[in-house]
Amino acid sequence: MQTSNVVERAKELDDMRKVRLLKPNEVDFDKYLKANDVSQKIREAQIWLDELKQEIHHPVHEKFTTMPWSKTHSTFQFRQGEVTLYAGSNGGGKSLITGQIAMGLIKQKQKICIASFEMKPKRTMYRMLRQFAGENIDAPRFTGKDRYLEKLLARLGVFVADKLWLYDQQGTVTSQQVIAVARYCAMELGVQHFFVDSLMKCVPGEDDYNAQKYFVDELTALARDHNIHIHLIHHIRKLASEEIMPNKNDVKGSGAIADQVDNVLMVWRNKKKEHDMHLKGSADKFTPDAMLMCHKQRNGEAEEWYNLWYNKDSQQFIDSHDAVPMAFDDKGEF
Repeated sequence: MQTSNVVERAKELDDMRKVRLLKPNEVDFDKYLKANDVSQKIREAQIWLDELKQEIHHPVHEKFTTMPWSKTHSTFQFRQGEVTLYAGSNGGGKSLITGQIAMGLIKQKQKICIASFEMKPKRTMYRMLRQFAGENIDAPRFTGKDRYLEKLLARLGVFVADKLWLYDQQGTVTSQQVIAVARYCAMELGVQHFFVDSLMKCVPGEDDYNAQKYFVDELTALARDHNIHIHLIHHIRKLASEEIMPNKNDVKGSGAIADQVDNVLMVWRNKKKEHDMHLKGSADKFTPDAMLMCHKQRNGEAEEWYNLWYNKDSQQFIDSHDAVPMAFDDKGEF
C-alpha cells in the first residue's frame, strides 16, 4: 500500500495543531508520577454527608459513552473511572478495532489520547484517516486525488480539533512513564479516554507477573482518582488452533490482569473464513469476520458477544455483512 502522499499531507494536521503530539521531554514525569498528596485525600466526614445529601435531593445520572456499533449500545458502555482490557492474538485486529472505537468516542465529543508504542503517530493517523473516509484513500472514487485528500484532511482536522492527542514514543517504555503521561493528560489536558497499546511494551518481562500486576493496579487507581477511562491493549497466549475462540483465561501473563480491570473484551479474527476465501474464492457471507466478546463487565451483563464484519476498503468493522462503513462527522459528499 502506498501511503507516502497521505503521510506527507498528514504533516499539515500538525502544522494546524489539529492533532497534538506529546513528546516525552514535554512531560515532567516526577511531577505526574505520584497521585495527589495524601493530605488532599483525608477529608472530614461532614463533607461526605453534605455531598450525600446533595446527591439524594439532586441525583446525577451516571455519564457513559458507547462503542460505535449500535448493537452494543444497550449492553455495554464505557464508564468513567474504569479500565477496559482488549486482548487478542497478534495481528488479530486489536489496534484497528480500538482505533475505530477512538473515532467513535471523538464523535461523542470525548477528548482522547493514544499512546501507541507499536506504531508511529503518522501511521496511526493514516489508519484513522482511512476509517474516517470510509473507503480506500489510496484508490478514491473521486477524480482529482490531490483535491480529494486535501478536503478529507481538512475535514478530519475539524473532527479531531482539541479532542485527539498522540504520545510520540515508540518501543519499550517504563510503566512509570505511562502512568505519568496518563495523569498529565487527565490533569492538564482534560483527556477522558487514554489508550495504551500495548501492555507488554510497558512491562517488558513476559513472566514478570508482579510488575504486570503493579502496572494494572496503578492504571485502575489512576482511572478512579481522575475519573477517566483507560483502554489497555494486550496479547493472548498462543492457542492450539487459530480457530479457537479465546477467553479471559487466555490473557498472556499474570491472571491478575483480567482480575483487576473492570471490563474484558476479547478480539477474535475468523481465520477459517479467511482461509476459505483464499482457497475456494468464497465463504458464507453471513458468518462474521470477527467477534468482540465481552467476558467481564463490572456493571451490566458479563457475557455479550458481538458479531462483526470487516470492510477492507475502509479498514472498519461493521455491524453486518451488508452494512456500509460508518460516518463519523455526518458529512455527505465532498
